[in-house]
Amino acid sequence: MAAIWYFSAQPQTPGPRLVHPLDWGVHFLVYLALGFALGRATGRPGLAWVLAAWFGALDEVHQAFVPPREAGVTDWLFDTAGAWLGSWAGAGREEAGTDEPDA
Repeated sequence: MAAIWYFSAQPQTPGPRLVHPLDWGVHFLVYLALGFALGRATGRPGLAWVLAAWFGALDEVHQAFVPPREAGVTDWLFDTAGAWLGSWAGAGREEAGTDEPDA
């Protein structure tokens, strides 16, 4: 979360400027990783998704105050989509490890 906050506070991120739809793909992948980490940490995919979605919304508002960045609802939708998939994958892996084989 700190890395996301740090990079979104920069006027320009390292590397070439991404345009849509590549930008949305990055949003999806970054929040997929965040959702996965939160899913693993909490073991509760719904909670992990809500936390990641809340953080994504907060980060978009934050970007509205960092020139030349802009806040975008579409960016947030890709954040939440990635977080949803990541949170279920992260929490699901924990549950999969607790199953005992049939005897």
